Amino acid sequence: MVAARTGSRLGKLTSPGDLRLFCFSHLRWDSICQRPQHVARLASQQNSVIYFESPIFQHGARPALKVKTLSSGIEVVTPVLPFDVSAAKAQVLQRDILDRLVAQVPRGRLTGWYYTPVALRFSDHIAWDVCIYDCMEEFSAFEDAPARLVEMERRLLKRADVVFTGGQSLFDVKRSLHRSVFPFPSSVDVGHFKQARSPGDDPADQAGIPHPRVGYFGAIDERLDVDLVAQTARAMQDVHFVMIGPVVKIDPANLPQNHNLHWLGTKSYDDLPDYLRHWKAGWMPFALNAATRYINPTKTPAFLAAGLPVVSTAIVDVVRSYGAAGLVQIVDDEDITATLRQVLAQPQNPLLAKIDARLADMSWTQTWAAMSGHVERAYATKNVLPFRAKAGVCSTGCAGPGRLFSVPNPANNNAVSYRSE
Repeated sequence: MVAARTGSRLGKLTSPGDLRLFCFSHLRWDSICQRPQHVARLASQQNSVIYFESPIFQHGARPALKVKTLSSGIEVVTPVLPFDVSAAKAQVLQRDILDRLVAQVPRGRLTGWYYTPVALRFSDHIAWDVCIYDCMEEFSAFEDAPARLVEMERRLLKRADVVFTGGQSLFDVKRSLHRSVFPFPSSVDVGHFKQARSPGDDPADQAGIPHPRVGYFGAIDERLDVDLVAQTARAMQDVHFVMIGPVVKIDPANLPQNHNLHWLGTKSYDDLPDYLRHWKAGWMPFALNAATRYINPTKTPAFLAAGLPVVSTAIVDVVRSYGAAGLVQIVDDEDITATLRQVLAQPQNPLLAKIDARLADMSWTQTWAAMSGHVERAYATKNVLPFRAKAGVCSTGCAGPGRLFSVPNPANNNAVSYRSE
């Protein structure tokens, strides 16, 4: 991280145009490429996008802001806070940081796009012209979920103008909680993953792994059934299982080990086709628990676009969308070995034509076009006054249309520095 420069500004915020979108995400931009990154990239074609990450806590750090400008013009901003800061103080510091960023925005439309309800703690005073809740997961089902998360989501649902859900199961849960809810299951960059259908070099860290290979990519967390992974690896000693992704929320020491289990760590989104083209099948050995009840894995259409046969445990949205159509083999701990053997015995995926027809209307571009249409309609129905920076205080906390936000005095004790990359 480079030295702090007090008062530096974000580049894209002062560019021409009047559409500004603040995206609040619980996922790091540089972690696994998922829905927030795809949506933000497409939104940046018409909007100045600020991707607001969760804070980084560092020993001895002074409050600062890490700013990274992407080639797309997206500004990824990350608060850097002292390690020992209290939760209340962290909230105040993030609020001050957000206010300073919003104060740089010239007159125009301001959109708040939330992937995490937790961000409402420090942003509920901003009078968004349009407020979007893009619900990817049932966060309250996760281990160690903050106690107030359910309450924060309730407040966000009350505040949002439009709610999107990451799958049909989430839609079924949220549809009764808001007047304007729309399901958008996981989409796919078909062209990107379709590269895996063509020959290419094997990545260096995978080249020495024997064939046949069955692979997984994505977060390695409490949603993965590590017991099933271990059981399957032991039962299929001649098959090698390649596991790609960051280990989060679980102890890496607890991951099963075997000569045919290969934990390769995180890989860049751009490199994934290079790995997948050398696999014989993709698998999704998810545990069936509260944390997986509502997921709609983005890797499902990615595996299919790569031309791989897919084997998965009985995740509801996978069964609904792909298992029922015969595009994914649904298994449990009793038949997973037999099913994988059957899949590996096939010379090639016999379903490619059917798969390609299914994926033809599942691009992220099509998803964004539909999402932005709902956003425009929501905006058109609101009596929104033009947004103005450095204006009066929103005394009610959760402002209604046309109300303005407070901007802190730069001389106060919560002043922050800006760090650019």
